[in-house]
Amino acid sequence: MAFWRKSTLSRIENPCFLIFLIIFQAIFILLLYRGSSSVVLQDHLDIPNQVDYSKTEDVYTNLSLYAPVLDKTTMRYCTSDTVMNVGPLTITFDILPSERTIIDKNPYVQSGGCYSPPHCLASYKTAVIVPHRNRERQLHHFLYYLHPFLQRQQLYYCIYLIHQDGSGPFNRAKLLNVGVREALKDDDWDCLLLHNVDLIPENDYNVYICEEYYPKLMSSAIDVLDYSLPYWTFFGGVTALTPEHYMKINGFPNTYWDRDGENDDIAKRIQIVGMKIVRTPLVIGRYKTVDGTQLSDFPQEIRPQLHTRETWKDDGMNSLDFKLLAKKKYPLYMNITVDIGAAPMISLQGKKEGNKTSFGNL
Repeated sequence: MAFWRKSTLSRIENPCFLIFLIIFQAIFILLLYRGSSSVVLQDHLDIPNQVDYSKTEDVYTNLSLYAPVLDKTTMRYCTSDTVMNVGPLTITFDILPSERTIIDKNPYVQSGGCYSPPHCLASYKTAVIVPHRNRERQLHHFLYYLHPFLQRQQLYYCIYLIHQDGSGPFNRAKLLNVGVREALKDDDWDCLLLHNVDLIPENDYNVYICEEYYPKLMSSAIDVLDYSLPYWTFFGGVTALTPEHYMKINGFPNTYWDRDGENDDIAKRIQIVGMKIVRTPLVIGRYKTVDGTQLSDFPQEIRPQLHTRETWKDDGMNSLDFKLLAKKKYPLYMNITVDIGAAPMISLQGKKEGNKTSFGNL
């Protein structure tokens, strides 16, 4: 026994052995991460390892092949269809598409921005929730690209536009709480896809479904950030949580008005409840920003969340207070207009006049 202990200690003290041990642990963690974050995607689509973004396809390519089944009683559940998924997509913002154009190019989208595959039974339901105010140009580009993007994945989905009434400070996180509450009244969604209106996905292998066990960052590579993360714990832009994930962290904080910080608060909540953030691989989770978003609008480093551990149980879905002004179906989306109240004066202290709105504020 003494000899075994001496032998073990000598190996631990050996620099080469320590380097080998560190490398082995790093490889193990990487494999664990890759397996966790991609298990759902592998079940749905066979994602290629190498992607050439110099060759792109129109997002509406081959959508006409999804012809309606005449006899609904013979419809089967949708299956993985890699023929329809082309990978890198052509995304441009040179021409602003009209509402009429978007409607005509998406004939199977129903009132309220909902879609169900006409040729098969969708096996997954996703609610896309978009906080919004005064971003009509970006909204047109968003709807033009996102509807066919989701149809290529054979999902049943609805797009919820959560519009903040008034001219007070914007509160993205609170609007997302409102959107989740209203969407869950309509259906038993498998996934809550929380989406900034100024981000457009570039690859249709980035499947808009949730991970089973952990929240997922979809927008892991954004063009204005040279297709990288600003920092490792970032959890903003486009994210996916199941209703169970969302309620486990008590939703998002309601107290961040027109300022950075809510994304880091959410990441902290995820950690506190014992979950982790998984991320779509960088080669797949690429997004382009619609004109108006710049690098300077984007948080470059984590902001310390000193009080999240003390406040998260009382600030979120269980304290959500708002007035529903309208809930109306439009051809391409469900519009929900809400009065979320006024920001407390304390939340505006220290904010310099004329500061730009943060990346997460729409």
